[in-house]
Amino acid sequence: MKQCSKRCSDDSTATQGDDGAASTIEHVFGTLKHWMGSTHFLTRGLQHVGTEISLHVLAYNFKRLIKLLGIAEAIRAMRLAGA
Repeated sequence: MKQCSKRCSDDSTATQGDDGAASTIEHVFGTLKHWMGSTHFLTRGLQHVGTEISLHVLAYNFKRLIKLLGIAEAIRAMRLAGA
């Protein structure tokens, strides 16, 4: 535990955040939280909550794919991946 905290405190990138990865991740979680209504999970139990968040992440990834490729190209890519 002490080694981990020392390593984290010695790591200059952990405090600087120059690469923008944190802001990229924050955007995804902010979007998911907004879609969920910024409240709580609708299901109970770890397995059900895991399924719920997985569905939200899947929907986010599909929307992102469609935005990047367009509907026709996304469908074509999914058909090629399934073949």
